[in-house]
Amino acid sequence: METAESSQMREPLYDEQRSPEFTKLNPNQKVPVIVDNGFVLTESVAILKYLATKYDVPQFWYPLDSMKRAKVDEYMAWQHTNVRYHAAKVFILEVLVPRMTGQPTDETKLNKALAELNGTLNILESMFLKDQTFLCGDEITLADLLAICELMQPLGANRDILKDRPKLISWRNRVQSALGKTFDDVHSFLYQLRDKARL
Repeated sequence: METAESSQMREPLYDEQRSPEFTKLNPNQKVPVIVDNGFVLTESVAILKYLATKYDVPQFWYPLDSMKRAKVDEYMAWQHTNVRYHAAKVFILEVLVPRMTGQPTDETKLNKALAELNGTLNILESMFLKDQTFLCGDEITLADLLAICELMQPLGANRDILKDRPKLISWRNRVQSALGKTFDDVHSFLYQLRDKARL
């Protein structure tokens, strides 16, 4: 959770999102939530748009040009029920459920989820990335941040869902290069899960 007053970002404590204090901020009891000088906002897409609009960040993240911004908005509207949904489903089936229940991965459900994710990746490649450098053009945007975070999740089970997709691998490499050390910092937990899955 981040508060702009203190400019600190931290992970919530276990089950903190169920506390009465947190529930006042977000009755859904979910992260992320920001409190910016008393202004409370939930939902990652809304938070990213707000921060990019309010604060002095490079314009490429959320362009002022109406057509460029519309392409970023288009991706952000689409991603929630497509990339996010399908990548998270693979992560849940292959990482969370086995860890929480002690049961092996349900291969039938996982194969179905992987097939659905494959269809989503086809659309991501053909509708958004096409032959561009990034999802919405020649510069990295919020769309790329949202996409890469979701597409990295299955790595927690040592599954690189882009390994047979050279265009998307090249895109991931460009995102990683653009973000520098931050890319590895934000994915460090997934790298730890991946390393455990390799054992």
